[in-house]
Amino acid sequence: MFENITSFFLQYKVIILFYLVLSMIFYYNRKKLDIQAKIIFLWRMKLGIRWMSKYAKKYREWVVLFGYISTGLGFIGMGFIIFVLFQNAYKLIISPSAQSGVSVVLPGVNIPGLGILPFWHWLIAIFIIAIVHEFAHGIVARAHDVTVKNSGIVLLGPILGAFVEPDEKKMNKKSDISRYSILAAGPMSNVALALIVFLLLTFAVAPSHQAMVDPTGFSFGTYVADDLPAAKSGLPTDVTVTAINGKSTVDFLTFADNLKEFKPGDTVNLNTNKGEYSLTLAEHPDDSSKPYLGINNIKNDFSLKEKYNQGAWKYTYFGLETIGEFFRWLFILSLGIGLFNLLPLPIVDGGQMTQIFLTRLKGEKVGNKRYHQISALFLLLLVFSLVFPFVYGLT
Repeated sequence: MFENITSFFLQYKVIILFYLVLSMIFYYNRKKLDIQAKIIFLWRMKLGIRWMSKYAKKYREWVVLFGYISTGLGFIGMGFIIFVLFQNAYKLIISPSAQSGVSVVLPGVNIPGLGILPFWHWLIAIFIIAIVHEFAHGIVARAHDVTVKNSGIVLLGPILGAFVEPDEKKMNKKSDISRYSILAAGPMSNVALALIVFLLLTFAVAPSHQAMVDPTGFSFGTYVADDLPAAKSGLPTDVTVTAINGKSTVDFLTFADNLKEFKPGDTVNLNTNKGEYSLTLAEHPDDSSKPYLGINNIKNDFSLKEKYNQGAWKYTYFGLETIGEFFRWLFILSLGIGLFNLLPLPIVDGGQMTQIFLTRLKGEKVGNKRYHQISALFLLLLVFSLVFPFVYGLT
């Protein structure tokens, strides 16, 4: 037992040290904190408020336009994330062994289908995402002449973030479209950030990386379940798959194209860098007509070209690889946080947008009642999507 505890602390030493230092900072400044619901710690400051006012005034027309566009896209995004949440719950009910599309993304934790999020990538990405999100709220609020009273740092359980506080009395006197604009600006700025990062990955990082390597195949990190083809066949994790039935697969996309030639129940031979493995394909959980291996955390493998394996070029490649990995996580986190904030939940922007809409549609009393009912429903759906796979895995 002592060895397990020691191993745990050694594995997560950086994360533990970070939270110890953070706890000390918050404790030292405890008189400045506003504690809500015993797990939400707000440290109010005035950081960036002058900057928000300056640029809101300088580019007011553009900022207001961004807010209006964010409103329309925000309601579309809300519909999309609601559909995804219902679809995910339905999938888990009819196929309990299926992988949930909803997951808490924390550093050091293996996220199904994505891998392990490095601590420093998480910390820097969350900082960037929080600043973009909250400053978008603030600058759109100032463009609509709503005072921003405070900015600051928030600690919600283990999750570190930022916040701005518009003057609620002034904000409530504004038109509905102005209030929607202020609320939607935060989530949509995160979606916009994700789009920018995606474009950088696609048109800058990926082409540069491909020029430095030669593709060799693909590998995977985990099995979906022990009763699926990959696990049953004994195909090891982290081996490089190079061919299927003799057809070369230089990357997973090529493999997936070749796999389409087969159907569930067919037996195929996979060539790897550690030998050949025979397996019988299963039915895909989302489409019974498609074949399925049952593998997660798939990545393309490659060998580094000789030029980039020596001297300064070696550090150039390492730097590019680090930037690419960070951008990948920044994209995932920014898009995920942006869409999550559009859910009709009390603690996020989508909840406030829903409340404004329902009180305008049904009147304050009935609207607030419907809002609380809807937010409770989606909170239950969210908890179900997060907890059910864990509980099912214990059975």
